[in-house]
Amino acid sequence: MSKQAFQICFFFKRIFKLRVAEPPEEIKQLFDQFSENGTMSVDNLLKFMIYYQKEETAKKEDAQEIFNSLRHLNIFQRKGLHFDAFFRYLYGDHNLPIPNKVHHDMDFPLAHYFLYTGHNSYLTGNQLSSESSSKPIIKALRRGVRVIELDLWPNSEKNDVEVCHGGTLTAPVDLNKCLHAIRDHAFDASEYPVVITFEDHLPPNLQDKVAKMVTKTFGTMLYCPESENLEEFPSPNSLKRKILISTKPPKEYLQTQDSKGKGNAQMLKTSSKKEVAQTERLYSRTGSDTIDEGQVDEGELIEEEDEENAVPEYRNLIAIHATKLKDGLAKVLGRDQSKAKRLSMSEQQLENAINIHGSEIVRFTQRNLLRIYPKGTRILSTNYNPHVGWGHGAQMVAFNMQGTGKYLRIMQGMFRANGGCGYVKKPEFLLRNGLQSDVFDPNEPSHVQTHLKVKIYQGEGWHLDFGRTAFDQCSPPDFFIKLGIAGVPADTYKKEKSRVVVDQWAPVWNEEFTFPLTVPELAVLRLEVFDYDQAKKNDFAGQTCLPVSELKRGIRAVPLHDEKGDQYRHTRLLMRFQFD
Repeated sequence: MSKQAFQICFFFKRIFKLRVAEPPEEIKQLFDQFSENGTMSVDNLLKFMIYYQKEETAKKEDAQEIFNSLRHLNIFQRKGLHFDAFFRYLYGDHNLPIPNKVHHDMDFPLAHYFLYTGHNSYLTGNQLSSESSSKPIIKALRRGVRVIELDLWPNSEKNDVEVCHGGTLTAPVDLNKCLHAIRDHAFDASEYPVVITFEDHLPPNLQDKVAKMVTKTFGTMLYCPESENLEEFPSPNSLKRKILISTKPPKEYLQTQDSKGKGNAQMLKTSSKKEVAQTERLYSRTGSDTIDEGQVDEGELIEEEDEENAVPEYRNLIAIHATKLKDGLAKVLGRDQSKAKRLSMSEQQLENAINIHGSEIVRFTQRNLLRIYPKGTRILSTNYNPHVGWGHGAQMVAFNMQGTGKYLRIMQGMFRANGGCGYVKKPEFLLRNGLQSDVFDPNEPSHVQTHLKVKIYQGEGWHLDFGRTAFDQCSPPDFFIKLGIAGVPADTYKKEKSRVVVDQWAPVWNEEFTFPLTVPELAVLRLEVFDYDQAKKNDFAGQTCLPVSELKRGIRAVPLHDEKGDQYRHTRLLMRFQFD
């Protein structure tokens, strides 16, 4: 592709000469440094990988594999890599910015890991009127999500179980479809265990039916502990390719709700679809995703009964026992911790609790699981800042996976760590069990631990993934990059922006940015590419989020993703990462 024409009006065209980006001079010098007489042998490449890319464990077999991957190119030479082949390697899939294999120690209890967690995993759209389906569950599992939430309700005849968001106009889906979808796709992306959290609104006879359905569907895949009183949860390694059920049975079938909660739920049940649609348009137009803050999340409306009253077959399925906040957070956190359990809190409850009980929550999560879910007023299925939960040790920060937005991208970025297996080992400081003053507090000022230096050389691939006029009807795009850190409050203040490269499908920046980090273990690097437009909103042109703790040093090829997190086939950046 050497020239491109854009129609200006009926009689005129603008012709642009499309240039291939020249490799940076810095990379040419590196090639000269590690090659001999213009050729880089396998041994030369291995030295480059070890001494410049800081891949200390690289072996000759790794360098040979890179050579073999380039043999199909016309620019490959038998004696070794000429510069063009070396440059293609730098842009290729053998030179990605983070490891693509599981490398964390997976033999610790489940409570020592962050788990990729979904909220209302069956919904296709908003929380009020969208369809329920098994398709979002399959999509989430293929992305590596390890915790699936299903809300269980009796059907209209009270003789079967369906999955839906209760008290709304969301259409239900059959429970069997959801269970079979999980069985068939649980381990498409990862062999590590899948947890199904049941939000249970069933009478005993339907609990018994669910127990039979679950047992029949999963068979030997189902993990049922020998004892209810586990002092600690098993490890991910010991639970490979296993399904775990986590729930707390309700107090009684459709117990009378408090007057305010009942009124809200009844309002949604009796609303017409037209009224709900008007409500959705209102919040879309105002940019708000919240309604009355006094409205209670549906999961908080129905109290739960003691597990002793549950159907025995149903109770025996429970691998992770959920507890409740009925007696207040202080009592839950202060109880005997001999039995490992799961506690659920809304994002709002967590934000309120950490002001008083921050240290106790961190201690609680050292043995127990803490699940955080979106407040019930997020009717457009938006999300919240996951670092509030992660910074206090919460393993299950539950997200609406069907949407888009900054926080969902951060969530996707965090779980690209550890080979994308859905389990990320918590930093050691969140597991430190000493004096009160030793417990980590993400809001407390801390010293800078390191500086991340990010250099953006150039990018390529947009002309292959986007149409000719995707960004501008009259000219090639004008790309620029926004970058910043998501993490603890002290690390998120600095945002950077590159210069705008005008009329180029293959932009060259050669710009460097530095980010001081106090807690690099929880930091996520955010990158967004836009086409600059002076007259209207800048056009989105790709994004990625990368866990800082996993970044490989040296020059790396960084694939970009669309707004939903799906990776583009060709579009990527060439970047360098260093830590000082």
